[in-house]
Amino acid sequence: MKTIPSRKAKPSKSVIETPAQVIHFEFAQPGAQSVCIAGTFNDWHPGATPMIGIRPGLWAKDLKLLPGTYEYCLIVDGHWRHDPRCPESVENPFGGLNSVLKVAV
Repeated sequence: MKTIPSRKAKPSKSVIETPAQVIHFEFAQPGAQSVCIAGTFNDWHPGATPMIGIRPGLWAKDLKLLPGTYEYCLIVDGHWRHDPRCPESVENPFGGLNSVLKVAV
């Protein structure tokens, strides 16, 4: 009896992976000591994504995100707030606003 080795399934060549895109965030507030981003892309963990102070009062962060729609807030010195540079927002269950980011394909 001859044994035939099994073959592992290979992904179809017609399946195209959608690459993540680099999304640049900036926030300006004189006197801010710390700024983080929390949202659906990091399970709303307030300290998971700290922004980098690039000069006094100006903060930035680049994130790689897959195409889709994300909600997020900025945490500025411990206070949650929507991103004033983001043109779209929705009400959240805590009486505030979440910023809405749409990453295109």
